[in-house]
Amino acid sequence: MFVLIMHRYFIFIAYNGTRYCGWQKQPNGLSIQQCVENVLSTLQRKPVSIVGAGRTDAGVHARQMAAHFELENPIDDLMLTTEKMNRLLPYDIAVERIVRVREDAHARFDALSRTYRYYISDVKDPFTYDWVCRMSLKKLDFERMNEACKLLLEYSDFTSFSKLHTDVKTNICRIEYAKWEREEKMWVFTIKADRFLRNMVRAIVGTLVEVGRGKCSLSEFRQVIEAKNRCLAGTSAPAKGLTLFEIIYPDELFIE
Repeated sequence: MFVLIMHRYFIFIAYNGTRYCGWQKQPNGLSIQQCVENVLSTLQRKPVSIVGAGRTDAGVHARQMAAHFELENPIDDLMLTTEKMNRLLPYDIAVERIVRVREDAHARFDALSRTYRYYISDVKDPFTYDWVCRMSLKKLDFERMNEACKLLLEYSDFTSFSKLHTDVKTNICRIEYAKWEREEKMWVFTIKADRFLRNMVRAIVGTLVEVGRGKCSLSEFRQVIEAKNRCLAGTSAPAKGLTLFEIIYPDELFIE
């Protein structure tokens, strides 16, 4: 009996999400996934589907998004394929690398952690316009905002920061790190967790800004988390300031 052996690969991608409707394919808009699949299919001369590690919303960027795909025939030269893809992809999407992985490796379910960064600044800078959210920082108390960040580590149910009516089965996430730090002319919020809910980081940022402006006390911030009610949290921060920064996987998934 003939058994077809499929060869599985992880592809790591960076992109500026400004022009796109998000990662996931949409019927009425251009997505990152669609662009990458189109190029892979062109090179392979047959349809190729990719499965992403998650999905970023419209206007959100990625320094490192991961996805997996399968082929009947192995890729002889991974570096050459990477170069060819980068020649065909739009200017705002780039393939970092393609790596052979175990046949059961999954870009979404095998991720150990994901790290997002949110950038804000009060300086007008044409070179960072696409990926930094511009807002007034004069009345923001970042020390108080970081005190609120510490509270996030005490909880695992983040329903209050999740987009309503999603198809996820659980709102449980384990946050490992959350902190605001100064980097030159901007402030950067870094958050690392095993998984994130739809719109979660932007909702957290929007609520932390309210804490920084004195509109939400630390005790009220705790109450927002415990209420498990999205209506009590702050308005989501704009998409342009958010970047998926890194995804970590177990080393044993990769085939040298």
